Amino acid sequence: MKERIQYRYKTVSEALEELKKDGYTIDYNIEKDQLKSDPESFDITFIYRYEGMTDPDDQSSVYGIVNSNNNEKGVYVVGNLSLDDEVDQFLVELEIKRRKDS
Repeated sequence: MKERIQYRYKTVSEALEELKKDGYTIDYNIEKDQLKSDPESFDITFIYRYEGMTDPDDQSSVYGIVNSNNNEKGVYVVGNLSLDDEVDQFLVELEIKRRKDS
C-alpha cells in the first residue's frame, strides 16, 4: 500500500517552500518537456490542494513529482484543473493510476 500523499498548508507558497527544503528543485511548469518525454518514469509523491475561501473555483494544486529513473524531484503547480494542457491531463491520469495501485 502506498503512503498517503495529500497534505494541507495555509498557502501554496508554504507548500513550495517545504518541498524545496526536501529537494524538490525542478520546476516542471517550466520543464514540461521532461514530463512529456517519458511519463511512465514519474510518480506523484506529494499533493497539496488549496481552495479559496470565497470561491471554490479558486483552486490550485501543488504536485511533488519524482523521476524514478534518476530520483530527481520537482514540483508542478496548476490552478483549477481545467485540463487545458497535456501535462495537466497526464497528472490527473497519474494520480488515478496511483490510487488504483494502492
